[in-house]
Amino acid sequence: MSPPVDSVPSDERLPERADVVIVGGGIIGVSAAYYLARKGHSVVVVEKGRIAGEQSSRNWGWVRQQGRALPEMPLAMASTDLWGKLDGELGEETGFRRTGMLVVTRDPAEVANWEDMLEQKRAFQTQGRILNAAELRTMLPGTTDQWVAGLYSPIDGVAEPSKAAPAIARGARRLGAVIVQNCAVRGWETSAGAVSAVVTERGTIRTDAVLCAGGAWTSMLLRHQGISLPQAGVFASVLRTQAAPQVSEGTGGVGSPGFSFRRRLDGGYSVAMRGTGRVDITPQGIRYAADFLPLLIKRGRGLSIRLGRSFFEGPESLSKWRTDGISPFEVTRVLDPVPDRKLIAKTMGQFQAAFPAMKGVGIAETWGGLIDSMPDAVPVISAIDKAPGCYVATGFSGHGFGLGPAGGRLAADLVTGDVPIVDPTPFRHGRFFDGTRHPATVWV
Repeated sequence: MSPPVDSVPSDERLPERADVVIVGGGIIGVSAAYYLARKGHSVVVVEKGRIAGEQSSRNWGWVRQQGRALPEMPLAMASTDLWGKLDGELGEETGFRRTGMLVVTRDPAEVANWEDMLEQKRAFQTQGRILNAAELRTMLPGTTDQWVAGLYSPIDGVAEPSKAAPAIARGARRLGAVIVQNCAVRGWETSAGAVSAVVTERGTIRTDAVLCAGGAWTSMLLRHQGISLPQAGVFASVLRTQAAPQVSEGTGGVGSPGFSFRRRLDGGYSVAMRGTGRVDITPQGIRYAADFLPLLIKRGRGLSIRLGRSFFEGPESLSKWRTDGISPFEVTRVLDPVPDRKLIAKTMGQFQAAFPAMKGVGIAETWGGLIDSMPDAVPVISAIDKAPGCYVATGFSGHGFGLGPAGGRLAADLVTGDVPIVDPTPFRHGRFFDGTRHPATVWV
């Protein structure tokens, strides 16, 4: 079942030309559109389904700096700053609040890992610190669980996935961006090797720049254009509770070994299990299996692997099409995976066991999602060197919502050739082919 998402007006007519065409209306794509429109550029967002219909509305809603891989830290810090400005700029509610964020553990070895992480991040002057058991009891009153320590960041926060990307999209539209929904991009044309037009199911838009921000569908689209991108999808399941008592003080979200939660504006909680998901065996997965092996070894304990319909359909299949025919993006307007019922029940049971006040609270809604992941768990925000005019912003590996505003802003800076908000080097597409990819690090 799809979670509810705020609506965004759709422009029915395609412009004949635009400075930039963005493929995908998730938080990365609409953030890029917002910042491009603020710079005065004409921009069109083309979304095969609806704005924030896939992972941008299905994530946990965490906005954090702690737990990020070192290459992501400047982007995470920049994004936190942008989140703090958005409601005022947009005149709308994204749900962003600096609530503090907390990860807890029973494992002393994990505490040692946190200490190492904090030492490595000292140069960034982060405000994270490790809490002892007594401090956790104050922050999490009423819990029956015996956590030995917690990693806490007071400057991190949360936002509402159902509201944020739609609010940003409406803001971009007020600045002149064109938002076209229920319209798939089938590919693009080139002239002298450079992008010259984007072909959609409704017609062609002349342009010199295309930004591919299609989440889990990006690798498939690039492959159609002869561009390789090692990307894999991880299926995840999330639940929303009914309105429930407040169970934490000084933090809007908690990550634990058995469950993770975020306090919602509606008084309930979004709850899921950290580090757990399903990877389907697919043609794309087989193609890039060697790329993902180091990451799989590090985090494989929480992943199940299966063979199913994803082998034949969806974003990792071997679908082929012509730009004058129906594409896979038209066949699946909104990818709506079925949540894992057993995992949902287990997660809710562990949440209720840790907080007795939750015992009488029911599950209001459940949904599934597909997380676009990279072999080093660091996104690609980059020009494609061998395809002038083609840019990519994808593979946020479960971090895309929190990094969304700065990820979109960096993509906009690269497209326009402006001074980038952060150094884009860590996010180069070419790192997967020239031996400079990052180590597969998973902090929390």
